[in-house]
Amino acid sequence: MEFKENEAIYLQIARYINENILTGNWRTDEKILSVRDLAIKLQVNPNTVMRSYEYLQNKEIIYNKRGIGFFVGGSAVKKIKAEKRDHFLNEELPLFFKTMNLLNIGMDEIAKRFDEYLSENPPISNQ
Repeated sequence: MEFKENEAIYLQIARYINENILTGNWRTDEKILSVRDLAIKLQVNPNTVMRSYEYLQNKEIIYNKRGIGFFVGGSAVKKIKAEKRDHFLNEELPLFFKTMNLLNIGMDEIAKRFDEYLSENPPISNQ
């Protein structure tokens, strides 16, 4: 995993975990990698992974079974999608619209390209 310097590593790891949940790699009530195993896989300090797990646990995306490990929460997909949707609509989309306006790109061109994208990339089915 390549980390960006302008964002805390624990948040990037949390995003990585969220993406694994959204894509169905990790399913509801399924055990996820231990702190140590994920730290080794991503080549980071276990304390950083633990911070990511605590962050996601506070958001009720994962939960801890003491002595067993961390598991994907029952409403994890719904919560991740709601948070990502809110971020996209309130932060990314306004910048996208600004760029469209600056470059004189109309909605018809965007719609055409989005349809092309969907024909090549069918929606991901998940929980």
